[in-house]
Amino acid sequence: MSDRTGIFAGDDPFEIARQWLGEAEASEPNDPNAMALATVDEQGLPNVRMVLLKTIAEDSIVFYTNYESAKGREIDGQGKAAMVLHWKSLRRQVRMRGLVTREEGPEADAYFASRSLQSRLGAWASEQSRPLASRQSLMAKVAKITATKGVSPDRPPYWGGYRIIPLEIEFWADGAFRLHDRFVWRREKIGDAWNILRLNP
Repeated sequence: MSDRTGIFAGDDPFEIARQWLGEAEASEPNDPNAMALATVDEQGLPNVRMVLLKTIAEDSIVFYTNYESAKGREIDGQGKAAMVLHWKSLRRQVRMRGLVTREEGPEADAYFASRSLQSRLGAWASEQSRPLASRQSLMAKVAKITATKGVSPDRPPYWGGYRIIPLEIEFWADGAFRLHDRFVWRREKIGDAWNILRLNP
């Protein structure tokens, strides 16, 4: 009989993740949706950085970035990524890894339009991850973009979302004496039934 009860109970890992995120939103002091995103370059050298999770959908998670950034180039090159949400206030984390597709349709347009004007103008001005001569040159470019794009800039063609469709999801909760609780949901390919295992801490 499974001992997957309490905070681990449920038949839908995305719903469990949404519940945990909801709890973190009430207890975490800053950015409960901040996640570490891991990618690899064409030589297989890994990169990791913090990004903001925007949506836990029915079968995936979505975040937004510049497609021409280092992370964007690595995701487009490999089609795979991994992430972790870690909440110190809850002493819990969620890890996912899987396949990645772009989210660049109406949903991306709607999210871009919902951002502050300064963030939208910044997305047009920043050549993310590429060398920058000075902050002054960046601010000058922002001023130029502001003059040309006005108060309602559309979404840049090189900016949008990425959707991670996981093949593996792990839920981790802190336990006494470092005897943590860990449950991993795995599947061979998208659409397969999940196989759920308890892991040693």
